[in-house]
Amino acid sequence: MGKVVAVANQKGGVGKTTTAVNLSSSVASQGKRVLIVDLDPQGNTTSGFGVTKRGIETSVYQLLMGEAAAEDAVIHTQYRVDLLASNIQLTGAGLELVNLSRRESRLREALAPIIGQYDFIFIDCPPSLDLLTLNGLCACDTVLVPIQCEFFALEGLSELMNTIRNVKKMYNPYIEIEGVLLTMYDGRLNLTLQVVQEVKKYFHNKVYKTTIPRNVRLSEAPSFGAPINYYDGASKGTEAYAYLAAEFIRNNRKEGA
Repeated sequence: MGKVVAVANQKGGVGKTTTAVNLSSSVASQGKRVLIVDLDPQGNTTSGFGVTKRGIETSVYQLLMGEAAAEDAVIHTQYRVDLLASNIQLTGAGLELVNLSRRESRLREALAPIIGQYDFIFIDCPPSLDLLTLNGLCACDTVLVPIQCEFFALEGLSELMNTIRNVKKMYNPYIEIEGVLLTMYDGRLNLTLQVVQEVKKYFHNKVYKTTIPRNVRLSEAPSFGAPINYYDGASKGTEAYAYLAAEFIRNNRKEGA
């Protein structure tokens, strides 16, 4: 049975989609069967894998509305990662879900028939705590939280943790924190080191040893529709996500031991 990991932080600009795209690609490059679910209406994960949003016939929207099966919506990308894509239709899904039965568990039910086909399923959640994110949290086993190494890094984090606690209490008793990832890391700055101390004080051993540096090539890769390990295999971004993928897989091997 595959493990489902939601990548979530309601604060925008923290490297959430960058992490979802590049971690999933790096994990797949280590021989794992990987699916990524683009639950963000912006569809940046979809375009990050070189898929044109306009041409998508069956997206995550149809899955949430019960209009299509997940196996019919899977796109096999050229990067060894399968994709459940997002497009403009998903923008209104939050409002439409309000009136549907089992509104918080629609994604979980949609993914159930295909979970066994993958080692890991990553869900790129929107930068908000709405019904789409709630679906992602209800569908996952664990949550991976990217945190930017800047002054307001911890702002709103308590709100996310409260949401996860409430989801655990009301909908998904198995949800746990997968790990906390420090992004846009610059060890030369005192502020970065202060943020790292605060995050480690809050999350203890859940903070990944791997950090993601500021890297121009990481910023460029999405516009070329490719994960960083395909766009520039020699970049610091590629190296960082390769280390993170190895740490992620190693942690999950320990859990399964």
